[in-house]
Amino acid sequence: MIVTDNLFGDILTDLGGAVSGGIGFASSGNLNPDRTGPSMFEPVHGSAPDIAGQQKANPIAAILSAAMMLDFLGDTAAAARVRKACADLQALGGPSSDQSTQQLGDAVAARV
Repeated sequence: MIVTDNLFGDILTDLGGAVSGGIGFASSGNLNPDRTGPSMFEPVHGSAPDIAGQQKANPIAAILSAAMMLDFLGDTAAAARVRKACADLQALGGPSSDQSTQQLGDAVAARV
């Protein structure tokens, strides 16, 4: 966990994702621990508008962001199931899979 402002947080999450396997697999959360406002959970890589509608985006980072949200909301068992379903990338087709976004998402859903 790193506590910083948004600018440096964005830089650090990009760097952390890059050195740990690629930003395509890194989840991120901007937390409001006081819960006086919303928290935000998103993949580090952003929205990838250059491949929008082509079924090329890897959904793993977005799915792991949902697991992070479940943890924050207190449903640690569901979060653990989601993380476990994403853990074996080879079973999902590997890091550079030729599977479509939907196929990868369906493969994770089947494992949850």
